[in-house]
Amino acid sequence: MNVRLYCFAHAGAGVSSFDRWHERSGPGVDIVPVLLPGREARRSEPRPTGRDALLDDLFGPLAAAAAGGGPYALYGHSLGGMVAYTLTRALLDAGLPGPEFLAVGAIPAPDVVRPRDTGDLSDAELLSFVGDLGSAPTGLLAEEGSIWHRVVLPVLRDDFALAAALRAAATDPATGGPLPVPVLAVDGLYDPVAGAAALDGWRRWTTERCVRRTVPGDHFFVRGPEIAELLGRACRVAHRAATWPVPVGGRC
Repeated sequence: MNVRLYCFAHAGAGVSSFDRWHERSGPGVDIVPVLLPGREARRSEPRPTGRDALLDDLFGPLAAAAAGGGPYALYGHSLGGMVAYTLTRALLDAGLPGPEFLAVGAIPAPDVVRPRDTGDLSDAELLSFVGDLGSAPTGLLAEEGSIWHRVVLPVLRDDFALAAALRAAATDPATGGPLPVPVLAVDGLYDPVAGAAALDGWRRWTTERCVRRTVPGDHFFVRGPEIAELLGRACRVAHRAATWPVPVGGRC
Protein backbone atom coordinates (compact mmCIF):
# COMPACT_ATOMS: atom_id res chain seq x y z
CA MET A 1 0.00 0.00 0.00
CA ASN A 2 1.39 3.40 -0.98
CA VAL A 3 1.97 6.19 1.52
CA ARG A 4 -0.08 9.30 0.77
CA LEU A 5 2.01 12.44 1.19
CA TYR A 6 -0.17 15.54 1.62
CA CYS A 7 1.73 18.68 0.61
CA PHE A 8 1.11 22.31 1.61
CA ALA A 9 2.84 25.24 -0.09
CA HIS A 10 4.49 28.45 1.09
CA ALA A 11 2.80 31.84 1.45
CA GLY A 12 1.38 33.31 -1.72
CA ALA A 13 1.63 30.02 -3.61
CA GLY A 14 -0.74 27.43 -5.00
CA VAL A 15 0.39 23.88 -5.65
CA SER A 16 2.52 24.27 -8.78
CA SER A 17 5.71 23.72 -6.73
CA PHE A 18 4.69 20.08 -6.40
CA ASP A 19 4.07 19.48 -10.11
CA ARG A 20 7.03 17.11 -10.60
CA TRP A 21 6.99 15.47 -7.21
CA HIS A 22 5.17 12.39 -8.51
CA GLU A 23 8.24 11.42 -10.54
CA ARG A 24 10.82 12.72 -8.08
CA SER A 25 9.50 11.02 -4.94
CA GLY A 26 9.91 7.50 -6.31
CA PRO A 27 7.80 4.36 -5.88
CA GLY A 28 5.39 3.67 -3.06
CA VAL A 29 4.37 7.31 -2.56
CA ASP A 30 1.23 9.10 -3.72
CA ILE A 31 1.74 12.88 -3.80
CA VAL A 32 -1.42 14.78 -2.79
CA PRO A 33 -0.97 18.56 -3.14
CA VAL A 34 -3.56 20.46 -1.10
CA LEU A 35 -4.73 23.78 -2.53
CA LEU A 36 -5.83 26.41 -0.04
CA PRO A 37 -8.72 28.73 -0.91
CA GLY A 38 -7.99 32.00 -2.66
CA ARG A 39 -5.39 30.85 -5.20
CA GLU A 40 -5.14 29.11 -8.57
CA ALA A 41 -8.33 27.12 -9.24
CA ARG A 42 -9.79 28.39 -5.94
CA ARG A 43 -8.88 32.05 -6.42
CA SER A 44 -12.49 33.27 -6.10
CA GLU A 45 -12.89 31.76 -2.61
CA PRO A 46 -12.16 33.69 0.61
CA ARG A 47 -8.68 33.13 1.98
CA PRO A 48 -8.49 31.84 5.56
CA THR A 49 -6.62 34.08 7.99
CA GLY A 50 -7.30 32.11 11.17
CA ARG A 51 -7.16 28.57 12.52
CA ASP A 52 -10.92 27.99 12.57
CA ALA A 53 -11.39 29.10 8.97
CA LEU A 54 -8.49 26.92 7.85
CA LEU A 55 -9.87 23.85 9.61
CA ASP A 56 -13.38 24.52 8.31
CA ASP A 57 -11.98 24.14 4.83
CA LEU A 58 -9.31 21.44 5.14
CA PHE A 59 -10.14 19.27 8.14
CA GLY A 60 -13.07 17.36 6.64
CA PRO A 61 -11.27 15.86 3.64
CA LEU A 62 -8.13 15.05 5.67
CA ALA A 63 -10.18 13.51 8.47
CA ALA A 64 -12.07 11.30 6.02
CA ALA A 65 -8.80 10.17 4.47
CA ALA A 66 -7.22 9.44 7.87
CA ALA A 67 -10.28 7.54 9.07
CA GLY A 68 -10.32 5.52 5.85
CA GLY A 69 -7.08 3.83 6.82
CA GLY A 70 -3.75 3.49 5.08
CA PRO A 71 -0.45 5.20 5.86
CA TYR A 72 -0.05 8.91 5.26
CA ALA A 73 2.35 11.75 6.02
CA LEU A 74 2.22 15.54 5.79
CA TYR A 75 4.76 17.99 4.40
CA GLY A 76 4.43 21.74 4.69
CA HIS A 77 6.82 24.31 3.24
CA SER A 78 7.24 27.61 5.10
CA LEU A 79 3.64 28.72 5.86
CA GLY A 80 2.63 25.22 4.77
CA GLY A 81 4.61 23.84 7.70
CA MET A 82 2.32 25.61 10.15
CA VAL A 83 -0.71 24.42 8.16
CA ALA A 84 0.55 20.82 8.31
CA TYR A 85 1.26 21.09 12.05
CA THR A 86 -2.21 22.53 12.69
CA LEU A 87 -3.93 19.76 10.75
CA THR A 88 -1.90 17.08 12.52
CA ARG A 89 -2.86 18.51 15.91
CA ALA A 90 -6.55 18.67 14.92
CA LEU A 91 -6.59 15.12 13.55
CA LEU A 92 -5.02 13.72 16.70
CA ASP A 93 -7.32 15.75 18.94
CA ALA A 94 -10.26 14.22 17.06
CA GLY A 95 -8.99 10.74 17.88
CA LEU A 96 -8.04 9.93 14.29
CA PRO A 97 -4.98 7.94 13.21
CA GLY A 98 -1.94 10.20 13.03
CA PRO A 99 0.50 10.44 10.15
CA GLU A 100 3.60 8.29 9.83
CA PHE A 101 5.48 11.54 10.37
CA LEU A 102 5.12 15.30 10.03
CA ALA A 103 7.67 16.94 7.73
CA VAL A 104 8.25 20.69 7.75
CA GLY A 105 10.56 22.76 5.58
CA ALA A 106 11.88 26.34 5.72
CA ILE A 107 9.81 27.20 8.79
CA PRO A 108 11.03 27.86 12.35
CA ALA A 109 9.28 26.07 15.20
CA PRO A 110 6.05 27.71 16.42
CA ASP A 111 7.69 29.23 19.49
CA VAL A 112 10.43 30.92 17.46
CA VAL A 113 8.71 34.21 16.70
CA ARG A 114 10.41 36.79 14.51
CA PRO A 115 9.44 40.49 14.16
CA ARG A 116 7.87 39.79 10.76
CA ASP A 117 5.63 37.05 12.16
CA THR A 118 3.14 39.54 13.57
CA GLY A 119 0.73 39.28 10.63
CA ASP A 120 0.36 43.07 10.59
CA LEU A 121 2.94 44.29 8.09
CA SER A 122 2.88 47.31 5.84
CA ASP A 123 3.32 46.97 2.08
CA ALA A 124 6.90 48.18 2.46
CA GLU A 125 7.65 45.59 5.16
CA LEU A 126 6.15 42.80 3.06
CA LEU A 127 8.19 43.88 0.05
CA SER A 128 11.31 44.02 2.22
CA PHE A 129 10.69 40.49 3.42
CA VAL A 130 10.18 38.98 -0.04
CA GLY A 131 13.25 40.93 -1.10
CA ASP A 132 15.27 39.21 1.62
CA LEU A 133 14.06 35.89 0.19
CA GLY A 134 15.12 36.91 -3.32
CA SER A 135 11.59 36.85 -4.69
CA ALA A 136 10.74 40.55 -4.85
CA PRO A 137 9.11 41.73 -8.09
CA THR A 138 11.34 43.51 -10.59
CA GLY A 139 10.85 45.79 -13.56
CA LEU A 140 7.25 46.77 -14.28
CA LEU A 141 5.98 44.33 -11.65
CA ALA A 142 7.77 46.33 -8.98
CA GLU A 143 5.77 49.46 -9.73
CA GLU A 144 2.89 50.33 -7.44
CA GLY A 145 -0.40 49.39 -9.09
CA SER A 146 1.13 46.52 -11.08
CA ILE A 147 -0.61 43.16 -11.31
CA TRP A 148 1.83 41.83 -8.70
CA HIS A 149 0.73 44.49 -6.23
CA ARG A 150 -2.94 43.95 -7.04
CA VAL A 151 -2.97 40.14 -7.10
CA VAL A 152 0.01 38.69 -5.24
CA LEU A 153 0.49 41.18 -2.40
CA PRO A 154 -3.03 40.70 -0.94
CA VAL A 155 -2.51 36.92 -0.88
CA LEU A 156 0.82 37.34 0.89
CA ARG A 157 -0.76 39.68 3.43
CA ASP A 158 -3.53 37.21 4.26
CA ASP A 159 -1.07 34.32 4.41
CA PHE A 160 1.15 36.21 6.85
CA ALA A 161 -1.92 36.83 9.01
CA LEU A 162 -2.75 33.11 8.82
CA ALA A 163 0.80 32.15 9.80
CA ALA A 164 0.68 34.46 12.83
CA ALA A 165 -2.68 33.03 13.91
CA LEU A 166 -1.45 29.44 13.56
CA ARG A 167 1.67 30.19 15.59
CA ALA A 168 -0.45 31.71 18.34
CA ALA A 169 -2.75 28.67 18.35
CA ALA A 170 0.21 26.29 18.45
CA THR A 171 1.51 27.90 21.65
CA ASP A 172 -1.96 27.73 23.29
CA PRO A 173 -2.23 24.49 25.33
CA ALA A 174 -5.84 24.10 24.21
CA THR A 175 -4.99 23.99 20.51
CA GLY A 176 -1.28 23.25 20.31
CA GLY A 177 1.73 21.79 22.03
CA PRO A 178 4.10 18.93 21.18
CA LEU A 179 2.84 16.13 18.95
CA PRO A 180 3.12 12.39 19.60
CA VAL A 181 4.32 12.09 16.01
CA PRO A 182 7.87 11.92 14.59
CA VAL A 183 9.04 15.13 12.93
CA LEU A 184 11.36 15.58 9.97
CA ALA A 185 12.59 19.20 9.79
CA VAL A 186 14.30 20.32 6.58
CA ASP A 187 16.26 23.51 5.93
CA GLY A 188 17.81 24.93 2.78
CA LEU A 189 21.58 25.32 2.79
CA TYR A 190 21.35 28.98 1.69
CA ASP A 191 18.04 29.94 3.29
CA PRO A 192 18.51 33.49 4.67
CA VAL A 193 15.55 33.36 7.09
CA ALA A 194 15.03 29.75 8.26
CA GLY A 195 18.34 27.96 8.54
CA ALA A 196 19.44 24.91 10.49
CA ALA A 197 19.35 26.56 13.92
CA ALA A 198 15.75 27.68 13.42
CA LEU A 199 14.68 24.21 12.29
CA ASP A 200 16.36 22.60 15.30
CA GLY A 201 13.60 24.14 17.42
CA TRP A 202 11.13 21.54 16.16
CA ARG A 203 12.63 19.04 18.61
CA ARG A 204 10.53 20.78 21.27
CA TRP A 205 7.37 20.07 19.29
CA THR A 206 7.34 16.31 19.30
CA THR A 207 7.38 13.70 22.04
CA GLU A 208 8.77 11.27 19.46
CA ARG A 209 11.97 11.43 17.42
CA CYS A 210 12.97 14.55 15.52
CA VAL A 211 15.37 14.41 12.59
CA ARG A 212 16.75 17.43 10.74
CA ARG A 213 18.15 17.41 7.23
CA THR A 214 19.71 20.13 5.08
CA VAL A 215 19.16 20.15 1.32
CA PRO A 216 20.66 22.34 -1.42
CA GLY A 217 18.93 25.61 -2.20
CA ASP A 218 17.54 28.75 -0.60
CA HIS A 219 14.17 29.38 1.05
CA PHE A 220 12.40 27.96 -2.00
CA PHE A 221 14.19 24.61 -2.14
CA VAL A 222 10.72 23.10 -2.52
CA ARG A 223 11.18 23.74 -6.26
CA GLY A 224 14.28 21.54 -6.49
CA PRO A 225 14.42 17.75 -6.79
CA GLU A 226 16.18 16.97 -3.51
CA ILE A 227 13.27 17.56 -1.11
CA ALA A 228 10.88 15.31 -3.05
CA GLU A 229 13.51 12.57 -3.21
CA LEU A 230 14.19 12.93 0.53
CA LEU A 231 10.53 12.74 1.47
CA GLY A 232 9.95 9.81 -0.85
CA ARG A 233 12.69 7.87 0.94
CA ALA A 234 11.32 8.95 4.31
CA CYS A 235 7.85 7.66 3.42
CA ARG A 236 9.16 4.29 2.27
CA VAL A 237 11.45 3.77 5.27
CA ALA A 238 8.92 4.98 7.86
CA HIS A 239 6.26 2.69 6.41
CA ARG A 240 8.58 -0.33 6.47
CA ALA A 241 10.21 0.28 9.83
CA ALA A 242 8.74 -1.02 13.04
CA THR A 243 10.14 2.05 14.77
CA TRP A 244 11.22 5.51 13.68
CA PRO A 245 13.42 7.45 12.85
CA VAL A 246 13.91 7.74 9.17
CA PRO A 247 17.72 7.58 8.67
CA VAL A 248 18.00 10.76 6.61
CA GLY A 249 20.47 12.96 8.42
CA GLY A 250 21.43 14.74 11.60
CA ARG A 251 19.19 14.65 14.64
CA CYS A 252 17.47 17.74 16.01
